[in-house]
Amino acid sequence: MLPRLIQGGMGAGVSGWPLAREVASHGQLGVVSGTALDTILVRRLGRGDPGGSLRRAMAAFPAQGIVRDTLEQFFRRDDAENEAPTADGDAPRHRYRQLPLLRAKMKPAREWLLILANFVEVFLAKEGHGGVVGINYLHKIQFPTLPSLYGAMLAGVDVVIMGAGIPGDIPAVLDRLARHERVEIALDVQDAHDERYPLSFDPASLWSAETPVLDRPLRRPQFLAIVSSTTLARALLKKAPGGIDGFVVEAPIAGGHNAPPRGVQQLSIDGEPIYGPRDEVDLAQMAALGVPFWVAGGHASQEKFSAALAAGARGVQVGTVFAFCEESGLDPELRRRYLAGVLRGEGGVFTDPAASPTSFPFKVAALSETLSDAAVYEERPRLCDLGYLRRAYRKPDGTLGYLCPAEPVEDYVRKGGKVEDTVGRKCLCNALVANIGLGQRRADGYREPPLLTAGDDIDCVRPFISAGRLSYHARDVIEAIAPRT
Repeated sequence: MLPRLIQGGMGAGVSGWPLAREVASHGQLGVVSGTALDTILVRRLGRGDPGGSLRRAMAAFPAQGIVRDTLEQFFRRDDAENEAPTADGDAPRHRYRQLPLLRAKMKPAREWLLILANFVEVFLAKEGHGGVVGINYLHKIQFPTLPSLYGAMLAGVDVVIMGAGIPGDIPAVLDRLARHERVEIALDVQDAHDERYPLSFDPASLWSAETPVLDRPLRRPQFLAIVSSTTLARALLKKAPGGIDGFVVEAPIAGGHNAPPRGVQQLSIDGEPIYGPRDEVDLAQMAALGVPFWVAGGHASQEKFSAALAAGARGVQVGTVFAFCEESGLDPELRRRYLAGVLRGEGGVFTDPAASPTSFPFKVAALSETLSDAAVYEERPRLCDLGYLRRAYRKPDGTLGYLCPAEPVEDYVRKGGKVEDTVGRKCLCNALVANIGLGQRRADGYREPPLLTAGDDIDCVRPFISAGRLSYHARDVIEAIAPRT
């Protein structure tokens, strides 16, 4: 059985390997975020890999030729010895290398980088303990999914968690990847009509025929699907019989992306989506499905933890309170400023129906000098150069193009998008990477601003902080919610 407490997979690198390793070493399920790991690896190598952790993990990767090529292309030793901030307080002294944007068909080198990045993150999270480590992916981000899963499995990931969509195709993918077999999922393509566009990946084609890797099957990780309704849980069980090992039942007060309200969307006077009784999950019905489930959203206390167990849950998933602990990947100054604001009664959380290019509601935490500030948002030049949330669309000639409602408006409209869909959209890709101190500095000097996210229950951090102590550790959270008995 999996642990009762799951540390949520948050942002891009917020749930990084240091946090997941700490949680797992204390007997709970530590989770790394699988979002943008290729970009994160490349940018950390570009800063010299202080401490050498990335290179230590890469030394264990079974394709050392790929490792040598990656280090030669992206590693900058000079920055490892020059981490002092510049006069304006900025740490990086150079622009980060930009990777080619992901698309439906990738060159082997691009697939290898995804495999390597996911391997490194999971390897480091699992290093030095016997605990359980998972990785979290967004189903909406389809292009990197298959190579990423394979890389995580090469490192021995124990659990795959996936939400932001209907991941009924993933259990079969895990089965086949464990045997190094070709896998395929259906790509979501706008204006595809009845035409099917498969997204495929063949791991065996990347290895030389004599490699010993192909002689040994990989361990198939358990799979947990994030759901917001019993109806979706039933549908997934029907689509993938025997392939779903559990559910994370997420309430709309959780941080990050939320499922849209059921039915016609209505907004409150403040402009937030209104959730009603139809959006509440009957935990008794979930328990009746006979599959373990964890409750997420507003459960960061021992009282809520005990209530979830009493309702038939296996346990709870907790995100926000872990996101602001010392082991999380959040930029330390961002963390400190936000926690100080919470103590002052600031740092409110707004469920923004327009922020995310996915069209899913997204929780935005208020903090000055971030994209939650209207002036900062308006000042940002629109640019889509990471592209994880781009969507494929069918061109008139049948080929695929790619668009994102957060890209320059004229580009989006030229590709067939509606101008009204661009209003209020924020570049989450760049902002979430900036949250962990890896934001891009552009050629004209502009720095990508961050954008924090948190759950509505942001006061869950209050028991751990005070005016004289704006820091706490993951073990403090674990002991407060699910102490060992």
